[in-house]
Amino acid sequence: MSTKVETVRGSTVTIRFDAARCIHSRHCVLDRPDVFVPNVEGEWIHPDRASADEVAALAANCPSGAITCVRHDGVADEAAPLVNTVRVRENGPLAFHAQLSLPGGEQPLRATLCRCGASAQKPYCDGAHAAAGFTATGEPKSAESKPLAVRDGALTVTPQRDGPLKVQGALEVVSGTGRTVNRTSETYLCRCGASANKPYCDGSHKRIGFTAS
Repeated sequence: MSTKVETVRGSTVTIRFDAARCIHSRHCVLDRPDVFVPNVEGEWIHPDRASADEVAALAANCPSGAITCVRHDGVADEAAPLVNTVRVRENGPLAFHAQLSLPGGEQPLRATLCRCGASAQKPYCDGAHAAAGFTATGEPKSAESKPLAVRDGALTVTPQRDGPLKVQGALEVVSGTGRTVNRTSETYLCRCGASANKPYCDGSHKRIGFTAS
């Protein structure tokens, strides 16, 4: 996977595209194929073919955070969500939307993190689940949980060595169809791909000898 970061400045907005974070959800090329033109030689990002509001909406619809934008009109950047969520993608990664704190000091509002164990870009998804034939439901069973007193705020994700993702902070676990399946202030999410209780860790990483920094 390319690690190239492209920055394209238009008259009203600057678009930044991080190829290493892209999971090819294709919202950008399906919603605005005039702004993000796939399968062409040379320049493929065209900020001036949409308004600043439209480009900002495209960036906000990117689940991995690969697309971000900076407006030139002084309008504030995208705000953190009112409810922190992680969406369990069918046969794919964990899509976070929160005021995140990730390894290396990164603080995005969106990130898709590997849960198949095969990514070469851990903790981020790099699309390896498709080639690995990873299968895991996006509709886990609901767990009994009480509404959170606070639903937003900082969310820290700490990959455990050779183990799961430790997540601290208010978080609602959401299925692919938008159903809230759990509410938690601390949880451990599987990233080895072997748990029988996905998306949660059940200790299977020890059984299979999973290794990851």
